[in-house]
Amino acid sequence: MSTTRVAVVPKPTAEIEAAVAAAGAELAPLDDTTKALVVAWGSDVAAVGDLIESHPALELVQLPSAGVDAYTAMMTRVARPNLTFTSAKGAYSEPVAEHALALTLALLRFLPLRARATEWDTDPKGISLFGLNVVIIGAGGIALEYLRLIEPFRPVVTMVRRRAEAVEGVARTVTTAELHNVLADADVVIIGAALTGGTRQLFGAKEFAVMKDAAVLVNIARGGLLDTDALVTALADGAIGGAGLDVTDPEPLPAGHPLWSEPRAIITPHNADTPEMIAPLFAERLRANLVAVGSGETSSFIGVVDVEHGY
Repeated sequence: MSTTRVAVVPKPTAEIEAAVAAAGAELAPLDDTTKALVVAWGSDVAAVGDLIESHPALELVQLPSAGVDAYTAMMTRVARPNLTFTSAKGAYSEPVAEHALALTLALLRFLPLRARATEWDTDPKGISLFGLNVVIIGAGGIALEYLRLIEPFRPVVTMVRRRAEAVEGVARTVTTAELHNVLADADVVIIGAALTGGTRQLFGAKEFAVMKDAAVLVNIARGGLLDTDALVTALADGAIGGAGLDVTDPEPLPAGHPLWSEPRAIITPHNADTPEMIAPLFAERLRANLVAVGSGETSSFIGVVDVEHGY
């Protein structure tokens, strides 16, 4: 059995080099014998597409991120039967879910308001997560890890996904067509869905109008899932209790944007997973997928992208 030749664009990191070696593969320049291409952060997406088109021996393209919305057009353009795209979905679940839980608890305990305070507040404020109604939008690795993390709080969880298939630990599962029906009872809403043509601005003025005025919203997926202007209005009007955002639209969120000064909001700069956190997780994902290429067991690829649906 020949050694799998692996190319990396724009250049390999130490973790990628170690993963290639651990898989028994060979790091080499891209040529007509290369079976796997690793797309590292900082790559020119259009140029990557051109490379894939001109190298028909490629069997695997490993993308660096969990969400693949930035690559959708390219993947659609170059898709072919013998080529599989894999993402890092699932590899970043633990750190991102942990961040989502931190934002949830901070909002329920009014920490955005407390952090901005300049004098002692005698008005007791705070909501316990124990027993609350939690709506999780999406059923990927991050959503499932968040579900596991909140289990000790014994919440009543509703999961919203493309197909209404049952999920262990979830009280009910519904499709996105029923989103409004479940928002009215939600105390916490977590957005962990993929950004596609069908989910862009999934949350807007109509959705905020349905929610309780004490409910909190956390988005750790993609900023484009929210209508930012509608969110600004909902927070300013007290239509919802608070918002925790690790992603925004636009991104980066410009200096002076109303969300920065909104006392009910927490903004973190898309760092739910830092490079130090994700490097070993991504490396293990890459190693496993390269082993699958080398053994011919392509059915065991992890994080396979559904190019048609964009996630």
